[in-house]
Amino acid sequence: MTSMCTVTIMDNAELYRLMSWLSPAYPVGAFCYSHGLEWLVETGAIRDVTSLEKWLGDLLLLGSGRNDAILFAHAHGAALYGNTKALCEVADYANAVATSAERRLETNAQGKAFSDVTGKTWGSATLRQLSSLYSGPISYPVAVGVTAADHGVTLTAALAAYVHAFTANLVSAGVRLIPLGHTDGQRVLMQLESVVAETVARGLSGTLSQLSNVAIMAEIAAMKHETQYTRLFRS
Repeated sequence: MTSMCTVTIMDNAELYRLMSWLSPAYPVGAFCYSHGLEWLVETGAIRDVTSLEKWLGDLLLLGSGRNDAILFAHAHGAALYGNTKALCEVADYANAVATSAERRLETNAQGKAFSDVTGKTWGSATLRQLSSLYSGPISYPVAVGVTAADHGVTLTAALAAYVHAFTANLVSAGVRLIPLGHTDGQRVLMQLESVVAETVARGLSGTLSQLSNVAIMAEIAAMKHETQYTRLFRS
């Protein structure tokens, strides 16, 4: 007897766009940023697979990873419904919760790079409109969230891809800095699967009033990195 089940398959066009926008080949310069990891490695606070996994887990659930997920979800929703006032508010919140100079550089430089290359390639009418209406910098999660909405990419799929890319980029930084072998890097990414899923869930259900950051060590690391003597990364 053959069992039957219903499987929801992502539209191929959605998948293609997400893979393109969040690929290391998309020129946003993500490889330049370590999110303070470089300073933590120098101090010995992060030195192996276990400490990297724990730090990333805290960052995702308690720090900027969760905040980015919430901001992404609200930017996507505002763009989907054409609410430019709400979209500008999300952009304001994104700048407000980036508490260190390097964190602001990281999210806003990538946001600008994403906006520039997308404007010249895939296009996003709402992102272009936001750039003309909003006087401040547009952060990375806001830019990607808006573009995903404009292209009809569902929020859950888009957010899952974004959080995975955020995590994978920092695992890659850890592989280079600690250093770890590539297999160990993939072990960290594999172990964080449920944490990434939980971060996505928190982003989908979170409100802007819930934006907060108790991953204090990550914030301190970002500030300390500004004066680190030898640096490979911009943050």
